[in-house]
Amino acid sequence: MNLILLLLFGYLVGSLSFAVLVSRAMGLPDPHSYGSGNPGATNVLRTGNKAAAVLTLLGDALKGVFVVLAGRALADRFGFDGVDLAAAGLAAFLGHLYPIFFKFRGGKGVATAAGVLYGMSGWLGLAVSGCWLAAFAVSRISSVGALFAAVAAPVLTWVFSGSAGQTGIVAVMAVLLVWRHRANIRKLMEGKEGRVGQRAAEAATQAGASADNSQRG
Repeated sequence: MNLILLLLFGYLVGSLSFAVLVSRAMGLPDPHSYGSGNPGATNVLRTGNKAAAVLTLLGDALKGVFVVLAGRALADRFGFDGVDLAAAGLAAFLGHLYPIFFKFRGGKGVATAAGVLYGMSGWLGLAVSGCWLAAFAVSRISSVGALFAAVAAPVLTWVFSGSAGQTGIVAVMAVLLVWRHRANIRKLMEGKEGRVGQRAAEAATQAGASADNSQRG
């Protein structure tokens, strides 16, 4: 019963979409209405508002960290182990992908997954982040970094934890993350995936037009 409550807590925290919340607070258009339609930091950056994108990234990552650390703080009292904490992180990740508060229209989960890994182990989080940075530095494509990190994450989880249960849970997150990037994979295969910063002015104009239309409506 205690584990079920922890998983429910993780899902509800994960359902807080910071792309939407930050955009509303800063007077920006709904991230579902422009660019990729994905409520995440990369899409928010297309508005040209870097502060909003950073806040979105931090919020989505910190909710993953928070859920795992909250479970760890209660571990002695309720007997949670490392697999339970990873499962709570997975629940937060699923909440981000399918948020109950926003009609189950969530993001791709990169930042939240990273937060979960940092909550499980700081060294694990740093190692997977390093994989993302290396792939992104070479390609300048956010999705390439995310996909490379997703493939590396289960392997690195096994290296750092030696736990089959934790590795299996991270593998589930990795598969879901790759699935959420299926449109990006198609674009990569077609050579159409844009680099970060590419056509930023056009995207910002599109976002501004969406905001004007929503205000008129």
